[in-house]
Amino acid sequence: MVGFSIIFPLFPAMLDHYLFLERSMGGGMLSGFVIWVSGFGHDVLFSNSHFRLETVIFGGILGSLYAILQFVFAPIWGGLSDRYGRKPVLMLTLAGTAVGYFLWIMAGDFWVLLLSRVVGGMAGGNISVATASIADVTTREKRSKGMAFVGIAFGLGFVLGPALGGLASEWDWSGSELVFFGMHPFSAAATISFGLAMLNLIWLIWGFSETLPEEKRSRSNSCLPAVFNMRKVTSPEARRTCLTYLLYMVSFSGMEFTLTFLAVERFAFSPKDLGEMFLLIGGTLILVQGFIVRRFVSRIGERNMAHCGIFIGVFAFLIIAYSNVYSWFYPGLFLMSTGVALISPTLTALTSLSSSESEQGVNLGIFRSCGSIARSIGPLSAGLIYFVYGSSFAYLIGAIWLIFPAIILFGVKQTAGSRGLTSAH
Repeated sequence: MVGFSIIFPLFPAMLDHYLFLERSMGGGMLSGFVIWVSGFGHDVLFSNSHFRLETVIFGGILGSLYAILQFVFAPIWGGLSDRYGRKPVLMLTLAGTAVGYFLWIMAGDFWVLLLSRVVGGMAGGNISVATASIADVTTREKRSKGMAFVGIAFGLGFVLGPALGGLASEWDWSGSELVFFGMHPFSAAATISFGLAMLNLIWLIWGFSETLPEEKRSRSNSCLPAVFNMRKVTSPEARRTCLTYLLYMVSFSGMEFTLTFLAVERFAFSPKDLGEMFLLIGGTLILVQGFIVRRFVSRIGERNMAHCGIFIGVFAFLIIAYSNVYSWFYPGLFLMSTGVALISPTLTALTSLSSSESEQGVNLGIFRSCGSIARSIGPLSAGLIYFVYGSSFAYLIGAIWLIFPAIILFGVKQTAGSRGLTSAH
């Protein structure tokens, strides 16, 4: 997650860099697309904003591309790990992650950058395998606590990655003799990501033991499941948790994506202010998942805690929708982060607890792919609503949308493996 999120603060400068290169050479893929997009909007979105439409589209396309590839490949890696074991699939995908970052180091041309994102997105679907490994080594009573560690890792990565990316942007290697090899102003950030991926791979090879015994592996010949095959998941409970996650993440990812523009529009946030905003979000994720989820999920129950997260999200979006002062905006951010921190590990655990041992990789892969396709749909939909009807209306729609996953989650029974409040029903 650190390596993945390093690129976040670099998108605007990366756009300017590749546009300048292509225009100096008479045009190219990116500059042609920007000219086409510019015909539909203005150069500046808001009078007090430094964000241009092209920058938003550029970041959105790269982010959506990554999410779509994760959506496709998460269930593939999950199914393969159910059949052949977790470690070999993790080794393959982490090697792919390293290759993607290496291509980014040498991405002197825009098409190489796109290729690096394609390779990285394909390999990035291995989160389903990592969560399946945690499910392998945790008891059903401890499953949500184990999944909370994944949330803590995400929160830490979300805090450290952008900070490293901003620091690395000060190191421009494009003026050195290494420019012959495709080095560019962002090669230092790419090198950090590549180094982290290699350390991860080395640790996996030498320090990670296989978590899925041979006798518990799936014998199915099909290892290419997809979210569209959700109806084939044998557990109705797992299907409902996947659908709940899909609908929730459509709303959350859309609000998360437009949050930057709202902060700039209403409060004229600088990049430093935005960095502090993401620090608050990441810190809340760590605090809530590391303390509240791990300590109280066995008392409250996964389903009840996920419901709390959804309803907290409703209030958060309503507060943000009409917040015009800091005293309302920051509490809204805190509640938004708290909501997703409660939902992600508990729905993951519910999916795992509702699956047999031989299907956990597949089902968790479908679960993660639901999140990935939601992250492809949410930002585009929310951005369209935002720019047509305004920020308040967009966040009001986001709050109303959360009613649908809340209703579906009511149909999920609290599993016997957790000692939640509903376990006696």
